[in-house]
Amino acid sequence: MTDLLKNRVLMLGFALLFVAGCSSTATEPEGSGSNGMDETDMEQQSDSDADTSDAYGAGDGSGVSEEAMTAEERARKSLEQAKEKAMQAASTIYFDFDSSEIRRESQSILEAHAAYLAEDDDVTVVLEGHTDQRGSREYNMALGERRAESVARFLRVNDVSSDQIETVSYGEEQPAVEGNNEEAWAENRRVEINYE
Repeated sequence: MTDLLKNRVLMLGFALLFVAGCSSTATEPEGSGSNGMDETDMEQQSDSDADTSDAYGAGDGSGVSEEAMTAEERARKSLEQAKEKAMQAASTIYFDFDSSEIRRESQSILEAHAAYLAEDDDVTVVLEGHTDQRGSREYNMALGERRAESVARFLRVNDVSSDQIETVSYGEEQPAVEGNNEEAWAENRRVEINYE
């Protein structure tokens, strides 16, 4: 009985080898490309592969395409871009003498900060108002506050929550530059934007 079992196992083994050998020696029809595809099929496959690699950024370092990203991934990317722009923007806004009006050249700086703050409502900012030393201490404290509030108002108009903004005035008490000339005074008339 054991010889009969051995014979059956051997026969089964030969049959499997025969089937495996036949499947690996199949020839492709003439004019067909890889995997039995003709040239048209191969071109379509190539286009499909290119579309797939474009979607996932293969080889170009761009990562996943916008279409393939989830809403959460798009929001994260948008936040990162807004943060980068805000961090590259200046963090000091300068003012004219005895003025709390935001200069035209400062608006793009504030827009970059506003975009970042509006994207991430967990981020808060302290706006520190400063003046030069001309004028009384009380007047300069009030002017520093008006300058900080002017920047805060600009941010709020650009979709930043009031809860994210704190203002403080130092008046003339913390000059950026020491001196009694227009050059020094111009550097001291400012609002500093400090993230917490």
